[in-house]
Amino acid sequence: MHPFHIVSQNVDRAANDVYDFARRIENLPRWASGLAAGVSQENGEWFTDSPMGRVRLRMAEPNPFGVLDHDVTLPDGTTVHNAFRVTPAGTGSVLSFVVLALPGSAPELLEQDAAHVAKDLVALKTLMEQP
Repeated sequence: MHPFHIVSQNVDRAANDVYDFARRIENLPRWASGLAAGVSQENGEWFTDSPMGRVRLRMAEPNPFGVLDHDVTLPDGTTVHNAFRVTPAGTGSVLSFVVLALPGSAPELLEQDAAHVAKDLVALKTLMEQP
């Protein structure tokens, strides 16, 4: 089993609003700093420039459960599955993202990745809570 962190963030906005915004890959540059540069669609697939180089993105199909899981295929061909969900919580919502350690990576890298995801979730929260 790989080490992991679960990063969560509350949002004072209805879950369906947050889900509808976050599931659109073209919105990534507004909140997901690790996947935010140069988002483009080519032959039905989404790509972006990231700190790791050009990566391919595949988002879960639209669903009524708030599941925003997505696969990121790195330049070396490795695919990383990211489990991400928006959960209704009263009039607001909770974002939860499972950050998995990459096989063979140093423990510090998992901590850095979790901190990066936390920063991105705060950015999404800020966008969603704007009037």
